[in-house]
Amino acid sequence: MKPPPFAYHRPASVEEAAQLLADVVGEDGERGEGGEGGEAKVIAGGQSLVPLLNFRLASPGHLVDINAIDALGGLDVRPGAVDVGATVRDARLLSERAVAVAHPLLAEATTWIAHPVIRNRGTVCGSLAHADPAAELPAVLSLLDGSVEAVAWRAGALARRRVGAGDLFAGPLQTTLEPDELVVAARFPTLGARTGWAVDELALRRGDYALAGVALTVTVDGDGAPTAGRAAYMSCAPTPVVVDIGPAIADPRPGPDALYALVASALDPTDDIHASGEYRRHLAATLTARALGGALARARARIDADSEHPSEVPA
Repeated sequence: MKPPPFAYHRPASVEEAAQLLADVVGEDGERGEGGEGGEAKVIAGGQSLVPLLNFRLASPGHLVDINAIDALGGLDVRPGAVDVGATVRDARLLSERAVAVAHPLLAEATTWIAHPVIRNRGTVCGSLAHADPAAELPAVLSLLDGSVEAVAWRAGALARRRVGAGDLFAGPLQTTLEPDELVVAARFPTLGARTGWAVDELALRRGDYALAGVALTVTVDGDGAPTAGRAAYMSCAPTPVVVDIGPAIADPRPGPDALYALVASALDPTDDIHASGEYRRHLAATLTARALGGALARARARIDADSEHPSEVPA
């Protein structure tokens, strides 16, 4: 299998990349003056785009390789958020101890992504821009109310805007980004001191896309009782679905049945060749109950750690 012909570009700066996209696509979304095919695709890791090209499911006239742009390789771990540049590989998140300490949910979710060889090349921002509803990172960004920073060449200058996760994902492999916009970074807000986390999913084979998956956070009070919770689901809708599970967990009396009913009523997955929608709904609810126990244990452990070593507990 070979990709269709395309013009290859390797810009050295964000400005050059944005101008290239503007020339090809045009600022009004139509074909620009330099556009042979009228469409350009940005490539960083290529773990999703290259298969689409080889199967000829995508046929852009131009391919814009951003790997030579040093400014896009930043990984900023700071109080309140982890900012990830557009060329940062998934594997780097797992190799940086600062990420594991400051954002254990993000680190754990990354371990579920495909296989090591894919994580060595795949990029965090590439996964978000690809917007596969079965992928882990779009669900995590949605769960955390994170955002991406996008740039475009407008009126002879570089224009920037931040797009929240709730406004980013429009459908399977679709975002609200303009055709000439380039994602340059993603922001993942960190967890509070009394918030625990868990990620769980089930796939036909380890490393495959999940039949259903969940990323979950739970916040507890000083006595360890849950006060709030959120869950984001993979492979259950055209985009990541975020559910407020707080009503089902804040009062311990309803028990697991209330959680199961809440999740099942919030999801409406469709049938496909791998699983029925009803099975996916059941699986998502079951995974949520399983993940909840781990998230609560972690939240309560953070209370204990905070009381013993307050300076060592990440924000």
